[in-house]
Amino acid sequence: MRRGKGLVCVFSRPTLRPSPGKVSLLGGRGANMAARRWLWCVSATVAVALLLIYGVPSASAQRKKEMVLSEKVSQLMEWTNKRPVIRMNGDKFRRLVKAPPRNYSVIVMFTALQLHRQCVVCKQADEEFQILANSWRYSSAFTNRIFFAMVDFDEGSDVFQMLNMNSAPTFINFPAKGKPKRGDTYELQVRGFSAEQIARWIADRTDVNIRVIRPPNYAGPLMLGLLLAIIGGLVYLRRSNMEFLFNKTGWAFAALCFVLAMTSGQMWNHIRGPPYAHKNPHTGHVNYIHGSSQAQFVAETHIVLLFNGGVTLGMVLLCEAATSDMDIGKRKIMCVAGIGLVVLFFSWMLSIFRSKYHGYPYSFLMS
Repeated sequence: MRRGKGLVCVFSRPTLRPSPGKVSLLGGRGANMAARRWLWCVSATVAVALLLIYGVPSASAQRKKEMVLSEKVSQLMEWTNKRPVIRMNGDKFRRLVKAPPRNYSVIVMFTALQLHRQCVVCKQADEEFQILANSWRYSSAFTNRIFFAMVDFDEGSDVFQMLNMNSAPTFINFPAKGKPKRGDTYELQVRGFSAEQIARWIADRTDVNIRVIRPPNYAGPLMLGLLLAIIGGLVYLRRSNMEFLFNKTGWAFAALCFVLAMTSGQMWNHIRGPPYAHKNPHTGHVNYIHGSSQAQFVAETHIVLLFNGGVTLGMVLLCEAATSDMDIGKRKIMCVAGIGLVVLFFSWMLSIFRSKYHGYPYSFLMS
């Protein structure tokens, strides 16, 4: 019987006694088999010992890991109770977001809010991010599964360098397990930065549903009430003559304004909440036209609205020149002005289309 560390191995050595006058042929073979068994037992004993020493964590190490995790969660909860969006520098980011252990997700907004950065989009995105974080903090479903944090470039430039990041604002989800994947970076240029859109993205990445609750905004109801008051006052003053309600020109103008607003993308802006424009943080160049066909800026909507209005005005002048009873000189001027407006604004409109749909083969004058 031989005892290994943590393992007992029992074997017997065969004893062969040859009979007188005969030579034993089994003695050497039995000794080899016994040696092989002994080596196997020793190898198994060493393997089990190494596994117990290095493969299985000790109880003290496990307790230490749990204590570190508990301290991190307690610290994050304390900061969240004071401010829903935790401001982080390089040290806090590496300790609480990057370093294990971690059983929580962190949604981090990388931004540049200092005045000398002149990042208008960063301020707008920060307002929406604050609304989303407050909605989560004060909801009944609030837990420590997810936290919201922010890293400003002037407070954590080393974090930007560590992540090879050169643009702001950027939203990244750092999951509870593993490293961020491609889908954990929010597509700001496609989805916009409205709180509702970011909440949908968080639900896709973390399975945490956040109901966005915005602070009351009384500007809309006040403007609607003022408009209704003006219309009611006009109707009261003209109560003896209501023919203006049947004015075709007025109704046509109102319908035309509505059509221009809808065709320029105002409803898309209302749903997606895109930034007004984009300023390159390195060159300082401001882009008013988005380079992709899947997104747009608010400024781009206003430009398209202006161009559509110019083309429409040109067509109206051409129609009036053809059907009006004015003298021939004025009609010629209206005709030339109408053609000029149509050609100019349609050419600019086509240039925008070509810049968004790369490879479009057709052009028109200045496009």
